[in-house]
Amino acid sequence: QVQLVESGGGLVQPGGSLRVSCAASGRTFSGSAMGWFRQAPGKEREFVCAINWGDGGTLYADSVKGRFTISRDNAKNTVYLQMNSLKPEDTAVYYCAASRSKVAPTLQSLYDYWGQGTQVTVSS
Repeated sequence: QVQLVESGGGLVQPGGSLRVSCAASGRTFSGSAMGWFRQAPGKEREFVCAINWGDGGTLYADSVKGRFTISRDNAKNTVYLQMNSLKPEDTAVYYCAASRSKVAPTLQSLYDYWGQGTQVTVSS
């Protein structure tokens, strides 16, 4: 059974930092590009960032560029999202996803496996 399990969400003040993790089972991770998406209340789920398998190349949405960093530890089958300078508009449920492609896509439809999501709330 393929599983992606996110952790590390929580409440943080504006300007603060948070790191969320996504642990993947077995073949889900090997050879897979990984992505992070988020869904704010009343809004559509949107692309945040993604990382390739192999060369580790990354893509970021303009709204998070320079503040968020995606990384992966292939030995631990884990992908991370480091979020700095958080803003209230970053409040959302964050989902990790795995694609059968080695090159990270931005379209949700190109991701095959999804985690259950972790809540990130930015508020004072």
